[in-house]
Amino acid sequence: MIKFIKAEKTLPLRSKVLKGNMPFEQCIFPTDHHGFHLGYFLDENIVTVATIFEEDFPALGPGGYRLRGMATEPQHAGKGYGAAVIKFAIDELKKRGAAYIWCNARSSALGFYRKLNFEILSEENELSGIGAHYNMSLQLNNI
Repeated sequence: MIKFIKAEKTLPLRSKVLKGNMPFEQCIFPTDHHGFHLGYFLDENIVTVATIFEEDFPALGPGGYRLRGMATEPQHAGKGYGAAVIKFAIDELKKRGAAYIWCNARSSALGFYRKLNFEILSEENELSGIGAHYNMSLQLNNI
């Protein structure tokens, strides 16, 4: 089951999966008070999180929302929970009149986003302290 959650509920997975077990305070995004946060629940446990907020990608123009902090418990990876969260977010963004969603996708997650029809916008680039990424997007008016 997917639910809207508070930003602080995303921090354990952000820390564990994306930030090498950094303290939660170091896993907070400046934009956490904007947009919305989603969690995929198995029983009472959150196994996937994502944060989505309004932010245009310069080359794509207005109407953009950025996906950030997408993380799934490693033992639940590949089971479709992340894809379900993205599809839920897309439905919500369409209701909000968004034109597209974009993200900085880790190179290791490229296949995941491609299966969801995201397109690559950039060459592979290194984000300091995090690793190799691609900018990717999905036009929502085509779905």
